[in-house]
Amino acid sequence: MADKCDLCVLGLIILSSLLTGISGADDHVFISSGENVRLSCNNALSDCKSKTTWNYNRHSATVELINKGIKNKDTERHERLSLESDCSLNIKNVTEEDYGSYTCQQWINVTGKDQQQGSDARVSLHVLHVSVSPSSSSSSSSSSSSSSQTEISPGRSVTLSCQLYSYTGFSCDDRVSSEGVELLWVNQTGVDLKTDSRYQILSSSDQYRCFIITLTTTLLNEDNNREWRCQLTHRNQLKTSVRYTVKYSGEKTVLEEPHNVSNTKVYQYH
Repeated sequence: MADKCDLCVLGLIILSSLLTGISGADDHVFISSGENVRLSCNNALSDCKSKTTWNYNRHSATVELINKGIKNKDTERHERLSLESDCSLNIKNVTEEDYGSYTCQQWINVTGKDQQQGSDARVSLHVLHVSVSPSSSSSSSSSSSSSSQTEISPGRSVTLSCQLYSYTGFSCDDRVSSEGVELLWVNQTGVDLKTDSRYQILSSSDQYRCFIITLTTTLLNEDNNREWRCQLTHRNQLKTSVRYTVKYSGEKTVLEEPHNVSNTKVYQYH
């Protein structure tokens, strides 16, 4: 009996360590694309700025962003990065490509040799991004990859796709079951749009976007100034959201890329 109890305790220890590895080892930061984010270095030393290294990892590829306080200018995002006096990493105008695992290290010089002080401080950055497309349109679109225009009109069907870009080194099934993340499309009063029959809400996932929820609806004349919001909750706490507001003016409607203002994105139809 004692041997069986020992095995039970051992099993609980192993299970606990696995769950800690999935959801407790990293700080988890959730942000909407277009916002600025600050990643804390929890093992920071006093007067640490010249001693800090930040690395970025996604899909087993590690990139050194900052080496002992000096930015790596060979990275595409270097202009959006800055190191604070407390050694936290600032990322301006976050994009869906910024998601991944960030590691802060502290280095000191000991008898002429660099030596890491303390352990790595890891932060998992999860980015919420919403894209929109008319599922039926009748006009030309811009060839620019950064912006596009597609003529639409009331009566046309549009689809909003809300996606959480997330990478922690584990499978989607592990993340869904252990991290308690949920995406919802709600109206301006916070009511889940799944309860309204005019909206088609579908959920899906892929390898690196475990959480995708699309909203499809037909635009009505009374949709002028109507707000739809994709909100992300983590363990029943609201973490971030993206709002879309429809604006009508004139007979013709043109869909434009939104301006990134905080976590509010406004589509102007005119």
